[in-house]
Amino acid sequence: MDLIIPGSGLIIWQIIGFGILLIILGKFAWKPILSALDERETAIEGALKAAENARNEMANLKAENEKLLQEARLERDQILKSANETSAKMIEEAKAEASKAGAKMIEDAKAVIETEKKAALSEVKNQVGMLALEVTEKLLRKNLEGDEAQKELVEEFVKDLKLN
Repeated sequence: MDLIIPGSGLIIWQIIGFGILLIILGKFAWKPILSALDERETAIEGALKAAENARNEMANLKAENEKLLQEARLERDQILKSANETSAKMIEEAKAEASKAGAKMIEDAKAVIETEKKAALSEVKNQVGMLALEVTEKLLRKNLEGDEAQKELVEEFVKDLKLN
């Protein structure tokens, strides 16, 4: 039974040894161990605070990034809208300019045609007049070959002058 129940002397020596151990540990080990635990606790708290700050900062950055993306999308939409409006305006201006140019070309062509028409009519009139003079000259020569025919024509002209 000695193994199960120790002797009273053994218990006393164990208590004395344990007491000495506690005194030595209290003087030399407890302060460094407690200071190390305190340092570790403060380091862990600092790391937790830093992690919380980092999480908050990441949330702020994410919100800011979303805001920037939204602004970029709005700006892109405005730029596209402006570009579409500008292109439509340029197309309309080009159409209007082409229409004006076409109308001007038609007017110029009409003016040229009218000028050419007048010139052609004038030339035809001149030619008709020349032909009429030539025909009249030939007829008069044929009809007025003799002196009598010439005298009759002169008398007829004189009568016409008196009547007018």
